[in-house]
Amino acid sequence: MTSEIPARPELGDVVVGVDGSPSGRTAVLWAAAEADRRGRPLRLVHAADTDRRALFANAETIQAVREAGRDLLIEAASTVQERFPDLAVTRELSRQEPVAGLRAAAGHGGTIVVGNRGLGGFSALMLGSVGMGVAARAEAPVIVVRGGSDRPESGSVTAAVHGASDVGWLLVAAAEADARKAVLRLVSVWNVLTHVGNVATMLDDLDEIAQQRVHEIKALADRVRDFYPRLIVSHHVETGTSTPGILVEASAHTDLLVMGREHRVLGAGPSLGRVAHVLLHHAHCPVEIVPPAFATRVDET
Repeated sequence: MTSEIPARPELGDVVVGVDGSPSGRTAVLWAAAEADRRGRPLRLVHAADTDRRALFANAETIQAVREAGRDLLIEAASTVQERFPDLAVTRELSRQEPVAGLRAAAGHGGTIVVGNRGLGGFSALMLGSVGMGVAARAEAPVIVVRGGSDRPESGSVTAAVHGASDVGWLLVAAAEADARKAVLRLVSVWNVLTHVGNVATMLDDLDEIAQQRVHEIKALADRVRDFYPRLIVSHHVETGTSTPGILVEASAHTDLLVMGREHRVLGAGPSLGRVAHVLLHHAHCPVEIVPPAFATRVDET
């Protein structure tokens, strides 16, 4: 049963894909820092895809793939323990393909972290396949690590919001900011072009619509403060003609950009909207995608 008052979310274990690529190594260390902030275990997962490979490869090849995967996991765990000696770290060699392996490891309560390219043992694989697949299909939040490893911290988390219905996943962004002791910035883009062209739309109407958006975002900020009274929350409505462009620019000045994943249209297949696609490929910082199912569970009491 759904209540009008959502529950304060708990950030779960961190699951990170290990593949040996430079992007993957960056993601592993970022995920370790995230797990350390949360006080949760870090789960290193290498998806060797041996179930599928067994259909066309011999036993020696499969064994070599497994051994290579184990070596990658041992190396990743050693690197993490050097940086975070007190962090609980587990290793998992999955027999499934990368998307399915990471989804299974995270379940419904974890957070999946991936690099922005190269995952599951295919070092040349671009985000458009595995990373995008995880972000589109996972039942748990997914963070795609972007930006340089030496990027200075800004002390802020940014949430790309639209309206009142965002409150479920927005509390996840608040939990991320709270764990970092950072400021939470709510940014909503009001694109005037979405209202121009309607013969019934007048300038007064546009001004009224803009003011309504401002009031909605302020109300969202107030709801977040109810759950996190010590959290500094700011809210901004940006006006422009390119929502993705404004959010990409905002990503240059924050430590993490969080947004909700769109609901499936008529229940047919997973979806990532155009804005999410652009951010996952061009943002200057890690991007977290929170799925509708996770946000719905936040609303349950």
